[in-house]
Amino acid sequence: MSVYWNSRTKNLKPYIPGEQPGDRRFIKLNTNENPYPPSPEVIKAVQKAAGDRLRLYPDPACTEFREAAAARYGVQPEQVFAGNGSDEVLAFAFGAFFETGLSAEADVLFPDITYSFYPVYAALWGIPFRIIPLDDNFSIRTADYKIPSGGAVFPNPNAPTGKALPLADILPLAEYLEKNGRVFILDEAYAAFGADSAVPYINDHPNLLTVHTLSKSASLAGLRVGFAIGNAELIRGLCSVRDSFNSYTLDRLALAGGAAALSDSAYYDGINRRVTASRERVSGTLRELGFELLPSAANFIFMKHPAVNGAAFFGALRERGILVRHFNKDRIADYLRVTIGTDGEMDAFLSACREITGV
Repeated sequence: MSVYWNSRTKNLKPYIPGEQPGDRRFIKLNTNENPYPPSPEVIKAVQKAAGDRLRLYPDPACTEFREAAAARYGVQPEQVFAGNGSDEVLAFAFGAFFETGLSAEADVLFPDITYSFYPVYAALWGIPFRIIPLDDNFSIRTADYKIPSGGAVFPNPNAPTGKALPLADILPLAEYLEKNGRVFILDEAYAAFGADSAVPYINDHPNLLTVHTLSKSASLAGLRVGFAIGNAELIRGLCSVRDSFNSYTLDRLALAGGAAALSDSAYYDGINRRVTASRERVSGTLRELGFELLPSAANFIFMKHPAVNGAAFFGALRERGILVRHFNKDRIADYLRVTIGTDGEMDAFLSACREITGV
């Protein structure tokens, strides 16, 4: 730790991303990437954008992309914010809508088992937060969030559990927080794989901000495109924070490729149906082998085996050339999060599971 770091930097506990090996030795099932390639239209758009205009700054308003997102989701362009991946969008949202302070009524609420970047954002901005435990079935109970607070954020489906809530549970929480003048951020990174999106209800709840990424459902993790949809006043708040850091968060290639992806929903609906079909097939086989799984509405499964602890199983899979994600945390240390890959990759994963467990 350097003597030149300020106290904020010294106290940060940064998010640790999944391993990205530099060789082809591993089957990568650890970072929730889509196993299928992007739409051919995306490749064409990126190639077209890779011309002499790269010498010019990109459109800071991200107009083409925001118009494509608006058309895709049935909203207005002024209700769309674009950023460098959903992580950046979330970071800006924490800075724009949640207060610093010592009062319990300023605490931002999120689950004890969820996306581990949330406490990092809170610490970075100096925002107090309160952890709301999942129930014994690893479900979010929205009633637990109807307390005085500075706002709430959680994913639907949740990560790393993969469990989704119905809108009948989510929208009353949005209404409660709206009445109390608080923002509700709903992270929909995995919604395309089995959850109902709350986007159609943003006009009913001006405090509701949905956050999205093209990394998972659009096979564009390498392009870094995220966006938020919400009330135009929320979007202006995000723009104010963004423009206090960097007005050009998306480059020309990302803007072109992202817009093309949003315009080719038929292609992505097809490949994501393949992902969900593989998820159900693999889940059924694992249960037959004695594994315990949470019901998943995402492009991953959350599993454990009663006879092998999580760290040991993670290591045994790695020795066999298969990377998955293990979280050494309370309540979930025996679970592994496994991304759904191609059918061939999942067959190799199932074979390794049989070998490790001796079934």
